[in-house]
Amino acid sequence: MTALLKDIRVLDLTNVLAGPFAGYQLSLMGAEVLKVEAPGKGDLARQLGAHPGMSAQGMGISFLAQNAGKKSITLNLKEPRGKEILERLVAESDVLLENFRPGVMERLGFSWARLQELNPGLVYCAVSGFGQTGPLRDRPAYDQIIQGMSGLMSVTGTAGTAPLRAGYPICDTLGGFAAAFAVAAALAGRGRTGRGARLDVSMLESAVAAMGWVVSDYLMAGREPVAIGNENFTAAPSGTFETADGQLNIAANKQEQYENLCRVIGRPELVEDEQFRTREQRKRHRAELTREIEVALAAHTALEWDQLFEGTGVPVGPVLTVAEVLGMTQVQERQLVHRMPLAEAEDGHVSVLGSSIHVDDAPASPQAPPPRLGQDTDDELRRLGYSPTEIEELREAGVV
Repeated sequence: MTALLKDIRVLDLTNVLAGPFAGYQLSLMGAEVLKVEAPGKGDLARQLGAHPGMSAQGMGISFLAQNAGKKSITLNLKEPRGKEILERLVAESDVLLENFRPGVMERLGFSWARLQELNPGLVYCAVSGFGQTGPLRDRPAYDQIIQGMSGLMSVTGTAGTAPLRAGYPICDTLGGFAAAFAVAAALAGRGRTGRGARLDVSMLESAVAAMGWVVSDYLMAGREPVAIGNENFTAAPSGTFETADGQLNIAANKQEQYENLCRVIGRPELVEDEQFRTREQRKRHRAELTREIEVALAAHTALEWDQLFEGTGVPVGPVLTVAEVLGMTQVQERQLVHRMPLAEAEDGHVSVLGSSIHVDDAPASPQAPPPRLGQDTDDELRRLGYSPTEIEELREAGVV
């Protein structure tokens, strides 16, 4: 694989999900990511996940999910000597990534001005719930909070179930992706100017920006978005349909797709039906059209229909579980999941997700297992010029 960020060094001071996810994306692209953790406890995610035994060992599944390929050093940033070590690391790094509450870095003595003194070319990225400025900057934020405040929950579910939370921490993930993209862009800019950049990533704004068309309909057309379940508000038939066994997503958004759909399900007369002849008519009579289609779909299962629609040009797909999608040949051939050794796992191995991106026809994948807490501390300190005696003194003093 071509390591697009080869020789880029990232200091990852982040915790739990949004920030670590951003650092993981950079690692998958070839950056050397050094995770800086508090001595004795480390990232809170080390204690979280569905396997209590691994959590007890500081290798919780929630941590493993987005920290493969990173290194780990323990550092007490409240200790003067800990701050001195961080200064040395900053001076030789390309990126500093953190998701503390706004103001924490300044209180630790690492304001943007100080970071620039240490390293004028540093790309500094701060990920927070609401951003570094504004009246909400100091409020704590988790994914659930951002889902609600971004408007995302208001348009998720049906009229009877909304507001509804998405089934995974989507706002943390979006914030992480936004941060990784911003860092990559800043590094490209630094390649031209030699100057670093200060990046302020808001999870709230990342979530709102990702809602795209839904927000734009309100901004430009004044239409208040509403929850319509599994239907697509831009077209019909476009949504989730019941079959003889299982649900099938159909997105016949174009006229030719709708006509092909009617032919495949054995209902060609629906093409000329006055209620459904045009796109706008189909949207107005969405419920009636759904009933007609589901009567026809009752003849086969979702998986059978998926095969029958193959090659017709009609976008369809069965609604799958996580286990089912991971078992798909498509996903397996693309090597999204990567298995690597991990002593703490029951069978000595762990499987983690890599990147959705292929580079030069190869999947962007982690190159090492997730790190144990502080496993690289001694190596990093020796590289910075500390002697074995000094390292032991730092450890005894609780600095590392």
